Amino acid sequence: MDRKWLITGASRGIGREFVQQLRARGEQVLATVRREEDAGPLREVGARVELLDVTDDAAVTALAKQLESEPVDVLLNNAGVMGRSRSLDQVELDDLGRCFEINAVAPLRVTRAFLPHLRRGSERLVLQMTSRMGSIEDNTSGGAYAYRASKAALNMLNRSLSLDLAADDFRCVLLHPGWVRTDMGGSGAPLTVEDSVRGLLRVIDGLGPADNGAFFDFQGERIPW
Repeated sequence: MDRKWLITGASRGIGREFVQQLRARGEQVLATVRREEDAGPLREVGARVELLDVTDDAAVTALAKQLESEPVDVLLNNAGVMGRSRSLDQVELDDLGRCFEINAVAPLRVTRAFLPHLRRGSERLVLQMTSRMGSIEDNTSGGAYAYRASKAALNMLNRSLSLDLAADDFRCVLLHPGWVRTDMGGSGAPLTVEDSVRGLLRVIDGLGPADNGAFFDFQGERIPW
């Protein structure tokens, strides 16, 4: 494969591992990070790196304009935050807003800005890194208000994207990476970042037209809404 990927939030964890595994198999990667000091490891494996804050509308628009002549085959909206885990009486509404902005609004912002690039690409594939914690049906433990709600919002936004762009042969797919041993997942998580991304790439490589709008975990199992 020689696809061109655009990956947000690639400075660490799952995003960085995607860059490393994709470059190892010869795919082109444009990775975004918020800080220049995070760019080095990505450039070392041959990725092109651009600075981007996905919550900054002007910055996203400017990057899309800068790259306007370039096609993008696959967009992976990976940037995200966990938010603060608080009990009901301690939920911080400003944290709720921050999680919505980063986890839900920003992926829509980036997707919309790069639609012209995706239309010029060969895949027209939009991937959203979400979480099983955004599944309403699967919520049996409560809590995590900001994270759960923001990921549920992302899931609904992607569902609308999948319907609105279907006539143009886009595939808009939600991905759950599992509980992964990263800064966000914590040291007690059972899954390594290498295994998570390896599984996700197998799922991505197997996606067909019928999977537009679907919600998969890293093992290819469908997750309920």
